[in-house]
Amino acid sequence: MPRVRPPAVAGSFYPAQPSTLSTQLDTWLEQARVPGDAPPAALIVPHAAYVYSGGVAAAAYATLWARRAARTRVLLLGPSHFVPLRGVAYPEVDLLCTPLGDVRLDEGLRERAGRLPQVTASTGAHEAEHGLEVQLPFLQRVLEHFTVLPLVVGRGASDEVAQVLEALWDEDVLPVITSDLSHHLPYEQASRADRVTAARVLSLEEPLDAGSACGAEAINGLLRVAKRRELRPRMVALRSSGDTFGAHEGVVGYGAFVFDTP
Repeated sequence: MPRVRPPAVAGSFYPAQPSTLSTQLDTWLEQARVPGDAPPAALIVPHAAYVYSGGVAAAAYATLWARRAARTRVLLLGPSHFVPLRGVAYPEVDLLCTPLGDVRLDEGLRERAGRLPQVTASTGAHEAEHGLEVQLPFLQRVLEHFTVLPLVVGRGASDEVAQVLEALWDEDVLPVITSDLSHHLPYEQASRADRVTAARVLSLEEPLDAGSACGAEAINGLLRVAKRRELRPRMVALRSSGDTFGAHEGVVGYGAFVFDTP
């Protein structure tokens, strides 16, 4: 029997009904779609409930239409929201389940990652984790053939993330880093802070801190490796919950970035 991670936030962060979920995703993706884009080398996307950040995430995922027919191995990294963690951890499962079906864990990437000293197995760290889960339905809509290695990242693990990326980032591997930006600032203050953070991402300037992005460690690791590989980042969306759905007193920022090859 395959080991399965069931969805933890279907029905709360995103629709549990497959038809409703597919329609919502396809609407956002079509609105964001730009014909003729070359396939990106990496993405940074937000991970809030879809009503807040789904349209922002779609702006990045829409760039994947260009690699729809290709076989893609997704290396998915984001912060551990609920379990204190050292280093980086993958779940001991075979399948990741969403309302749109099952996604197979990439056993080859898992095996290679497991050889690194900072990478361990922790199914518990993934059990309630929403940040990685909410990316899977987007990937299911834009990619026909893909496997995934989801990795939660502990605090202070930027160097370790960079090492994981250097070890696993082959031509057929797509790193997807998930992070929200500023948290619970007044709208205007948050907008200013997020513009500063976005400028640093576009300049490949790290390190970011946790106040700038909850997934700062994963972003910092990506920026370090992207600079070595001379990738070109571009911002495709920058908004906050005050723009999408909610009050302006204390908002959360969301950015979507695409990294292109030279």
